[in-house]
Amino acid sequence: MIDREQVLHVARLARLRLTDDEVERMSGELSKILDHVERISELDLEGVEPTTHVVEVANALRADEPRPSLDREIALAGAPDRSEDGFLVPSPQA
Repeated sequence: MIDREQVLHVARLARLRLTDDEVERMSGELSKILDHVERISELDLEGVEPTTHVVEVANALRADEPRPSLDREIALAGAPDRSEDGFLVPSPQA
């Protein structure tokens, strides 16, 4: 079972603030997820091809072709702070 400290550690890594109720609920939910992963790892998957979708998907992505985009000056026109090449954003607080 995932304990409270492990949930809080994962929450810190994900930069999440959880209430006590959420920590309790996540402990149970994460434990269930890990139980399912453990059960899957017990399966004999020899010869099973890795997949990205459960069903066959055709034409999921369009062709990657260059095309005109928004002019840089227009895109940066409404920026509250900008550099020569792009948007300036504040540094994240630790």
